[in-house]
Amino acid sequence: MSEIQTLARWIKESSFTVALTGAGMSTESGIPDFRSQSGWWNNIDPATVATVEALEENYELFQQFYASRMQGLRACTPHRGHAILAEWEQRGFLHSVATQNVDGFHQQAGSRNVYELHGSIRTVRCSTCDDQTELEDFLAGKACPHCKGRLRPDVVLFGEMLPQEPWQRALADIRSAELVIVIGTSLQVYPVAQLPLMTQGRVAILNYEPTAQDDHFELVIHGKAGELLQQINSQI
Repeated sequence: MSEIQTLARWIKESSFTVALTGAGMSTESGIPDFRSQSGWWNNIDPATVATVEALEENYELFQQFYASRMQGLRACTPHRGHAILAEWEQRGFLHSVATQNVDGFHQQAGSRNVYELHGSIRTVRCSTCDDQTELEDFLAGKACPHCKGRLRPDVVLFGEMLPQEPWQRALADIRSAELVIVIGTSLQVYPVAQLPLMTQGRVAILNYEPTAQDDHFELVIHGKAGELLQQINSQI
């Protein structure tokens, strides 16, 4: 039996399955990942843009970087792999998706039970008063309309705590899971990298490249996320 067939069988046997997705889940939608040879961080040092320090001390660069990402997102759409996860949820094969991605593609594709562990780049708030405001205000480089503070995307910056509600819900689901499928993440960012170790169930990883944690998984399949999900779906 092939690894694809084995994972398809595990999915059908499991009564509680959770997917944990990372940047590699979205690369087939045209969004660069972060740590591969062609990723974002090979062109831009994250320490200069994705931090609270940049927000406070180099706001022009911070705003330009995130505005560029937001505008680039408009040309991208969820791929077939996102739709398959949504279909699995509807069919009862998948309980929830915990994601490191901030692009909102899981929800766009129809997934309902999604935990955004690193926030969302589709919403904007004030860094001073925390009020939600319009995305277009941030793109235009405007200040907060309420207190004139600096606007920011509602994402987790380096050094910030993860939003507690999605983290706690994802952790609870993974602890209860009979199967956890990790998709498209190098598992280099903590604390999310610890989540696959928190389950008593089976663990499988689908990733384009090997990761340092591959030895912890019962099943390792290398390839593009969308293509692998289509292959698995054809066996269910």
